[in-house]
Amino acid sequence: MRAQLGQTPIIWPLLLVAAGLLLLLSNFMLISLNVLEFWPIVLILIGIQLLWRGDLAPSWQAQRFGITRGSVQSGNLEVSSGEIDVKLRASRRADRLITGLYTARSRPALVVRNNRAALSMRRGNTWLFSFADWEMNIARDLHWSLLVSAHLGQIDADLRDVTINQAFIASGIGDVRVVCPLQVTGPLFMRSTFGDVRLAIPQGVPAIIHIQAGPLCRIIRHSQRFLEQPDRAIVTDTYDPDAPALNITVSSTFGNIHLITAPASPSSQ
Repeated sequence: MRAQLGQTPIIWPLLLVAAGLLLLLSNFMLISLNVLEFWPIVLILIGIQLLWRGDLAPSWQAQRFGITRGSVQSGNLEVSSGEIDVKLRASRRADRLITGLYTARSRPALVVRNNRAALSMRRGNTWLFSFADWEMNIARDLHWSLLVSAHLGQIDADLRDVTINQAFIASGIGDVRVVCPLQVTGPLFMRSTFGDVRLAIPQGVPAIIHIQAGPLCRIIRHSQRFLEQPDRAIVTDTYDPDAPALNITVSSTFGNIHLITAPASPSSQ
C-alpha cells in the first residue's frame, strides 16, 4: 500500500493564521478585541464551506492508497463513512484490488480467505480531525458485494463497469446517486431518509424498480422509458418478466426519487 498526502485548501490556513494573530495582539493589549463579537463570522465561514465543498468541514488531508489484487477472485466491501462523502468507481488498473483516497493516518482493513477479500472502511476507526472525501476504485472483473452507508455524507457510485452480486447503498441525510451495473446476480437497494435518491439505469438495460416512498417524497421520471406497472412498480422499456433484469428497490422518506437514463459506458458521457 502506497500513500500520499493531499494538499490542504490554502484559505483555511490563512484564516487560522489571521485569527491567531488577532488573538495574540489582543493578549498583549495591542488591540481591543472581544472574541464573542466575531461568532457571526464563524457562521459565515461555515456557510462558505458548505457552498464551496458541500460538506461540514474542510478537507485537510487525503491519503492515497492502493492494494494489489493477488489471487483474489471476489470481494466484499463494507463502508461506513458517517459525515464523509463517498465516491465509488471501477478501477482502471488490472493489478489492483482497490485504489483511491482515504482518511489521513488511516488504512482500510483487509482480510483474505479462500481467494475472497473482505475490505472494511469505517469512520469510527479513522483520524477524527480529517474530513477528506473518500474515493474508491474497485477491480472491475471481480464479483463484488457492497454495503455502503453514511449518516450526513453523500454517496456517489458509478457501477457500470463493475461486476456486482448485490449492493446496499444508503445515507441518512445526504443524497445518494447511483449508476447501476449492466447486470447483477442479486438485489440492489438504495435509500436516503432526508436526501434525494438519483438512480440512473444504463441505456438498453432491463430493470424493475420497486419504490418505497414516504408521504413527502416525489417520484420524478426524467425519461419516457420508465413505465409504471399496475402494481406500482416501475420498469424500463426493455424489461421482460421472463428474462433476466436488474431488481432494484429505492426508498426515500423526505427527499425525492429521480429515475434517469445513463449511457451504457462511462466513456460515452
